[in-house]
Amino acid sequence: MQLYERLLAIAEEQSVYVYEKPMSRRNKGLYADQVIWINKNLNTKQEKACILSEELGHYFTSSGNILDQSSISNRKQEYRARAWGYEQLIPLHRFVEAWQQDIEGRHAIAEYLEVTEDFLQHTIDHYQRKFGLYATYENYLIYFEPLNIIKM
Repeated sequence: MQLYERLLAIAEEQSVYVYEKPMSRRNKGLYADQVIWINKNLNTKQEKACILSEELGHYFTSSGNILDQSSISNRKQEYRARAWGYEQLIPLHRFVEAWQQDIEGRHAIAEYLEVTEDFLQHTIDHYQRKFGLYATYENYLIYFEPLNIIKM
Protein backbone atom coordinates (compact mmCIF):
# COMPACT_ATOMS: atom_id res chain seq x y z
CA MET A 1 0.00 0.00 0.00
CA GLN A 2 1.40 3.38 -0.96
CA LEU A 3 1.90 6.17 1.56
CA TYR A 4 -1.10 8.24 0.44
CA GLU A 5 -3.39 5.22 0.79
CA ARG A 6 -1.95 4.45 4.25
CA LEU A 7 -2.75 8.01 5.34
CA LEU A 8 -6.27 7.71 3.94
CA ALA A 9 -6.66 4.55 6.06
CA ILE A 10 -5.54 6.47 9.19
CA ALA A 11 -8.11 9.16 8.41
CA GLU A 12 -10.82 6.54 7.97
CA GLU A 13 -9.89 4.87 11.29
CA GLN A 14 -10.33 8.27 12.97
CA SER A 15 -13.65 8.95 11.17
CA VAL A 16 -12.05 11.86 9.33
CA TYR A 17 -13.46 12.27 5.84
CA VAL A 18 -11.05 13.13 3.02
CA TYR A 19 -12.22 14.68 -0.23
CA GLU A 20 -10.21 15.71 -3.24
CA LYS A 21 -11.64 18.76 -4.92
CA PRO A 22 -10.31 21.47 -7.22
CA MET A 23 -9.01 24.39 -5.18
CA SER A 24 -7.05 27.54 -5.93
CA ARG A 25 -3.31 26.98 -6.45
CA ARG A 26 -2.55 28.67 -3.15
CA ASN A 27 -4.69 26.19 -1.17
CA LYS A 28 -3.25 22.71 -1.11
CA GLY A 29 -5.35 21.38 1.73
CA LEU A 30 -7.73 22.36 4.51
CA TYR A 31 -9.03 20.73 7.66
CA ALA A 32 -12.19 21.57 9.61
CA ASP A 33 -14.64 19.56 11.69
CA GLN A 34 -13.28 16.10 10.85
CA VAL A 35 -13.18 16.82 7.12
CA ILE A 36 -10.02 17.22 5.05
CA TRP A 37 -10.02 18.71 1.57
CA ILE A 38 -7.02 17.98 -0.63
CA ASN A 39 -6.49 20.02 -3.78
CA LYS A 40 -7.32 17.66 -6.63
CA ASN A 41 -4.96 19.63 -8.89
CA LEU A 42 -1.83 18.58 -7.00
CA ASN A 43 0.55 16.88 -9.41
CA THR A 44 1.59 13.70 -7.59
CA LYS A 45 0.49 11.23 -4.93
CA GLN A 46 3.66 12.17 -3.05
CA GLU A 47 2.56 15.80 -2.83
CA LYS A 48 -0.96 14.73 -1.82
CA ALA A 49 0.52 12.52 0.91
CA CYS A 50 2.62 15.39 2.27
CA ILE A 51 -0.41 17.70 2.39
CA LEU A 52 -2.65 14.99 3.87
CA SER A 53 -0.10 14.35 6.63
CA GLU A 54 -0.20 18.02 7.65
CA GLU A 55 -4.00 18.12 7.57
CA LEU A 56 -4.13 14.96 9.70
CA GLY A 57 -1.68 16.74 11.97
CA HIS A 58 -4.30 19.45 12.43
CA TYR A 59 -6.85 16.80 13.37
CA PHE A 60 -4.51 15.31 15.99
CA THR A 61 -2.92 18.51 17.35
CA SER A 62 -4.98 21.65 16.63
CA SER A 63 -8.12 23.21 17.99
CA GLY A 64 -10.31 26.04 16.80
CA ASN A 65 -9.91 28.27 13.78
CA ILE A 66 -6.21 28.91 13.18
CA LEU A 67 -6.47 30.56 9.76
CA ASP A 68 -5.27 33.91 11.17
CA GLN A 69 -1.52 33.31 11.19
CA SER A 70 -0.77 36.71 12.71
CA SER A 71 -1.56 35.08 16.08
CA ILE A 72 1.44 33.44 17.78
CA SER A 73 -0.83 30.73 19.20
CA ASN A 74 -2.16 29.90 15.73
CA ARG A 75 1.35 29.79 14.26
CA LYS A 76 2.40 27.38 17.01
CA GLN A 77 -0.56 25.13 16.23
CA GLU A 78 0.32 25.27 12.53
CA TYR A 79 3.89 24.20 13.29
CA ARG A 80 2.69 21.40 15.62
CA ALA A 81 0.50 20.03 12.82
CA ARG A 82 3.38 20.15 10.34
CA ALA A 83 5.75 18.55 12.86
CA TRP A 84 3.23 15.74 13.38
CA GLY A 85 3.24 15.16 9.63
CA TYR A 86 7.04 15.24 9.39
CA GLU A 87 7.45 12.70 12.16
CA GLN A 88 4.67 10.44 10.89
CA LEU A 89 5.92 10.30 7.31
CA ILE A 90 9.63 10.25 8.04
CA PRO A 91 10.42 8.90 11.49
CA LEU A 92 14.15 8.66 12.17
CA HIS A 93 14.30 4.96 11.36
CA ARG A 94 13.26 5.70 7.76
CA PHE A 95 16.51 7.62 7.19
CA VAL A 96 18.38 4.56 8.41
CA GLU A 97 16.34 2.28 6.13
CA ALA A 98 17.18 4.43 3.10
CA TRP A 99 20.87 4.34 4.06
CA GLN A 100 20.75 0.55 4.50
CA GLN A 101 19.31 0.29 0.97
CA ASP A 102 22.28 2.35 -0.34
CA ILE A 103 19.96 5.14 -1.44
CA GLU A 104 21.87 8.38 -1.84
CA GLY A 105 20.96 11.90 -2.85
CA ARG A 106 17.94 13.88 -1.78
CA HIS A 107 15.94 13.12 -4.90
CA ALA A 108 16.41 9.36 -4.53
CA ILE A 109 15.76 9.48 -0.77
CA ALA A 110 12.55 11.49 -1.27
CA GLU A 111 11.42 9.04 -3.93
CA TYR A 112 12.16 6.06 -1.65
CA LEU A 113 10.24 7.70 1.22
CA GLU A 114 7.34 8.64 -1.12
CA VAL A 115 7.55 12.35 -0.27
CA THR A 116 8.52 15.48 -2.15
CA GLU A 117 12.07 16.81 -1.93
CA ASP A 118 10.66 19.96 -0.34
CA PHE A 119 8.91 17.91 2.36
CA LEU A 120 12.11 15.92 2.95
CA GLN A 121 14.05 19.17 3.46
CA HIS A 122 11.41 20.58 5.84
CA THR A 123 11.55 17.31 7.80
CA ILE A 124 15.35 17.51 8.04
CA ASP A 125 15.05 21.14 9.19
CA HIS A 126 12.46 20.11 11.79
CA TYR A 127 14.68 17.37 13.21
CA GLN A 128 17.66 19.72 13.24
CA ARG A 129 15.64 22.26 15.29
CA LYS A 130 14.48 19.45 17.58
CA PHE A 131 17.78 17.59 18.09
CA GLY A 132 20.60 19.82 16.90
CA LEU A 133 23.27 18.66 14.43
CA TYR A 134 22.44 14.97 14.78
CA ALA A 135 20.16 12.43 16.44
CA THR A 136 20.71 8.84 17.43
CA TYR A 137 18.49 5.96 16.45
CA GLU A 138 19.43 2.59 17.88
CA ASN A 139 23.13 2.22 16.94
CA TYR A 140 23.13 4.92 14.23
CA LEU A 141 24.01 8.59 14.18
CA ILE A 142 21.84 10.60 11.81
CA TYR A 143 23.53 13.85 10.82
CA PHE A 144 21.16 16.42 9.38
CA GLU A 145 23.48 18.83 7.58
CA PRO A 146 24.73 17.37 5.42
CA LEU A 147 22.40 14.39 5.64
CA ASN A 148 24.52 11.39 6.57
CA ILE A 149 24.15 8.17 8.55
CA ILE A 150 26.96 6.58 10.56
CA LYS A 151 26.72 3.16 12.16
CA MET A 152 28.22 3.21 15.66
